[in-house]
Amino acid sequence: MKVAIIGTGYVGLPTGVGLAELGHDVVCIDRDKTKIDDLKNGKVTLFEDGLENLLKKNLKEKKIKFTTSMPKGLYNAEIIIIAVGTPPHPVTKEADMKYIHAAATEIIPFLDKYTLIATKSTVPVGTGDDIESLIKNRNPKAFFDVISLPEFLREGFAVQDFFNPDRIIVGTNSNRPINVIEKLYAPLKYKTNFVFVSRRSAETIKYAANAFLAIKIHYINEIADFCEKANANIYEVAKGIGSDKRIGDKFLNPGPGYGGSCFPKDTMAMAFMGKMNEVDLSLIETTIKNNHARKIKMAEKIIDFLKDIKKREDEIKIAVWGLTFKGNTDDCRESPSMEIIDILLKHPYSISAYDPQGMENAKKILVDKIKFAKDEYDATKNADILVVLTDWGNFEKIDLKKVKKLMSNYKILDLRNMINRNEAINLGFSYVGIGR
Repeated sequence: MKVAIIGTGYVGLPTGVGLAELGHDVVCIDRDKTKIDDLKNGKVTLFEDGLENLLKKNLKEKKIKFTTSMPKGLYNAEIIIIAVGTPPHPVTKEADMKYIHAAATEIIPFLDKYTLIATKSTVPVGTGDDIESLIKNRNPKAFFDVISLPEFLREGFAVQDFFNPDRIIVGTNSNRPINVIEKLYAPLKYKTNFVFVSRRSAETIKYAANAFLAIKIHYINEIADFCEKANANIYEVAKGIGSDKRIGDKFLNPGPGYGGSCFPKDTMAMAFMGKMNEVDLSLIETTIKNNHARKIKMAEKIIDFLKDIKKREDEIKIAVWGLTFKGNTDDCRESPSMEIIDILLKHPYSISAYDPQGMENAKKILVDKIKFAKDEYDATKNADILVVLTDWGNFEKIDLKKVKKLMSNYKILDLRNMINRNEAINLGFSYVGIGR
């Protein structure tokens, strides 16, 4: 099938490469010429394990192309997938739809035969109706369907998730798209379930799923706080409750709060939609509020841990491991690390940080406010405290003896419980983790 994808971000690019690998002829469209030039040369513009190899393979086989031209990208497309951003509005925090509307408007002149338009971006409920009305008003003769095709690709595991999906949700108000979607994902039909629902239900599913997971993360963080006071172990508690099939064992790892490009904006958008529909979504609203408060609380925990160091604040050096919102991604958007560092920078501390993949994106946010180290060990040179903020597997394998030789004071505040607690204590570190 001939597939056009508008947008080459964390949704559009893995989807495009994945569909090409399934055998389709894919063209990805983006306004950013620099990004498109990089992709044409086989250089991925975001970090996803396994993505670059697949990109190069499908470029070589001419199954995927990249362009900044909408006419070239949409020519003869049977399916057009919209995968542009829906960032939060700076004031209302609702999903900003300007990129969606722009993409939908640009599609209209090219609908000269039956075309399936699939919205893969996370969009407010009713967006499919809006796109359909927009197209019908501008081009009454157009023969098309608009469906909701929400993505469920985890950042850092997008390639794995694309080829092994839990489910493929399709929101359609017509029967015509069913065969098209089944053909699109035919190689995956024995690996997953196709769930066909109404368009508005599919749009709701994406928000409801992300909001539920955000609530689950906040819940385990609250229980971790309780465990610290009650002298219980959060991992034993999480294992016990996660063994219940009604609850499940995913998203039960304590930390400094959720972040990233999805959960923060989607919970805020869901809360806004609740207000617009006069529905009390207080559980989601409380999660948003308390997740923000948790990041402040974690920053204060770091500051409190520094109080017994006999130095002026401007002499204290903090080593930070982890800048991305979670491990296995380069995405620093809404990262707890960024927010915690921002609070710490209100003090005259010196901060040196390292992240395996997120350094360049972090530099765009923090600029020259902190030192960016060349590796984990470089970050800890002369540090008074080591703070672990992201759950990178690298940090579990670190040589703590080497770290101790580099540090001035021997304090570790591990907000992801990545470091071996017993080893750290036996080496003479003052160690504090989360939930135990």
